[in-house]
Amino acid sequence: MAKTSMVNRDIKRKKLATKYADKRAALKKIVSSVDASYEEKVDAAAKLSKLPRDSSPCRQTTRCALSGRPRAVYSKFGLGRNKLREATMRGDVPGLRKASW
Repeated sequence: MAKTSMVNRDIKRKKLATKYADKRAALKKIVSSVDASYEEKVDAAAKLSKLPRDSSPCRQTTRCALSGRPRAVYSKFGLGRNKLREATMRGDVPGLRKASW
């Protein structure tokens, strides 16, 4: 089981990312725009850097839905490798079974 504080930190990051998503997208559009002047781009970049660091979506980590493990998480299932194996053995994941040859 992962530390509760780390899981809560990721939940906080997810909330901040959704809260500031529209504002970040608008500022990024100005920065990458060909029509915007240099001053507008610099101003937009400064405003973008003033936003909370955790509002960036790339700071979120994928975590296992059951254990909170940050590594070896299969995004298709949302589970870590250990929990995915346990669920597969129980037959909880449809269409997935242990390979044997």
